[in-house]
Amino acid sequence: MHEVFSEFALLLLISAAAGALALRLRQPVLIAYIVVGIVAGPGVLGLVRAHGEIDLLAQVGVAVLLFVVGLKLDVHHIRHLGPVALATGLGQLGFTIVVGFGLARLLGRPPLEALYIAVALTFSSTIIIVKLLSDKRELDSLHGRIAVGFLIVQDLAVVLAMMVMSAMRGNADDGVAQVLVSLGWRIAAAAVGLFVLMRWVLPPVVAAMAKSQELLLVFAVAWGTGLAALGEYAGFSREAGAFLAGFSLASTAYRDAIGARLSGLRDFLLLFFFLDLGNKLDLSSLGGEVLPAIVLATFVLIGNPLIVMAIMGYMGYRSRTGFLAGLTVAQISEFSIIFIAMGMTLGHVGGEALGLVTLVGLVTIALSTYLILYSHPLYERLAPWLRVFQRHTPFREVEGTDGTTGMRTQPDVVIFGLGRYGARLLRGLEAAGFSTLGADFDPERTRALQREGLSIRYGDVTEPSFLDELPLTGAAWVVSALPDLTSNRSLVAALREHGFHGSTAVVAREPEDQAALESLGVDAVLVPVTDAVDRAIDTLRTIMQQEKQPA
Repeated sequence: MHEVFSEFALLLLISAAAGALALRLRQPVLIAYIVVGIVAGPGVLGLVRAHGEIDLLAQVGVAVLLFVVGLKLDVHHIRHLGPVALATGLGQLGFTIVVGFGLARLLGRPPLEALYIAVALTFSSTIIIVKLLSDKRELDSLHGRIAVGFLIVQDLAVVLAMMVMSAMRGNADDGVAQVLVSLGWRIAAAAVGLFVLMRWVLPPVVAAMAKSQELLLVFAVAWGTGLAALGEYAGFSREAGAFLAGFSLASTAYRDAIGARLSGLRDFLLLFFFLDLGNKLDLSSLGGEVLPAIVLATFVLIGNPLIVMAIMGYMGYRSRTGFLAGLTVAQISEFSIIFIAMGMTLGHVGGEALGLVTLVGLVTIALSTYLILYSHPLYERLAPWLRVFQRHTPFREVEGTDGTTGMRTQPDVVIFGLGRYGARLLRGLEAAGFSTLGADFDPERTRALQREGLSIRYGDVTEPSFLDELPLTGAAWVVSALPDLTSNRSLVAALREHGFHGSTAVVAREPEDQAALESLGVDAVLVPVTDAVDRAIDTLRTIMQQEKQPA
């Protein structure tokens, strides 16, 4: 027992150091954990001996992960996915499965293994994408909302695929009809059971448990692992059972509290899954998987974004929106590896498939992280070639955005970028008596602000002709609240080329961007974080000075 404890302590220390290095390289920490598992495994250092304990923690971690995914999948959100999220999600899933299956077959994989690999290539990492979009403050943007929508479609597909494959447990040669009938009655029974639990049993039970936050956490883990075990017993998989356990609590008033408490536990336990995965990889067999991994990774990095762009372009979105949304599917996820690992447990695939998908995951996650981080400058370089994915009139982004209604002929201030900061700035200046004009490329934002009676112009500052359509000649100020440094640089350069002679202010989203923006020669750089802190200090100082004065 002492040796096992020491082994765990050493693995955690190594993982923490490797995770810190991954963050320094702006990479997801799961890549570091897999590498640690490989290095600590029998193929390199041979540090891992507590295989049973690590495997158990890994299984619990996967169950908690699927439980949290189900917990966040509220029925209300499913009903409001929208046509673009549904069409893009299903289109990408179908395209990737068909082409991925063909590529896997060409690479010499047997049919069932090729199907597993093809399905694994369809899943993108919700955790990584949401984190990257959140860090870039693009989660509420048009392409961010669309991406989150089709990620929900993928999450549903993950569970459905696990159910279908687990229905073939030990019966991979059974006919399709027999598998579907077996799966159908079990899903029907599970649906009836869940309905009864969600309607009459779980609400009072969860309310009673919620009287203690510690007890609520214990109940959540118990419920997730309990249904995971029951799901395996019923002929599904542990993963599917854990997902249904989370889904059964998604409509309760306590789902956010449960999710917040489980997120840290989920991340900690998943560490052992990736350590276990790296430890089990056979390095001697990975050499033969390098070429297939390069082929499949290239397909994921290029093919998945292209099909998303094609579908969104056909549905009336601009190439910019399609490109930014498409980059979010340019990688496979931790679910892909979990899905293949489940196939190994069921006896459907071998270790070679797991090694192949893991290599594809390492390559695509690492590269797509940088693609998403630098998506805007990348689009600027590729824009001329991406016009083919855009209709002559991108009607879905133009409809309902009247470019002239309410537009001032001579505004005092023109504001580009109408997110939370830009929109509040626009309303504040308008209330202060200034004549304002706002511009943004998100049609939903422009329509909402137009309904408030504000003067709004829909358009994209990356379009060379857009500034020509705006009344900039008499404007005293142009304020840019665009979300990234590259867009701000492009706007400042475009204003100079346009001959704008007024003053320019730029919002620095990150304090470290302030120096770069000042070097552009703008008249003012607004730093929301610094400005908010300075105002808070002034407010508190005034209050404290008043309290010190004698009554």
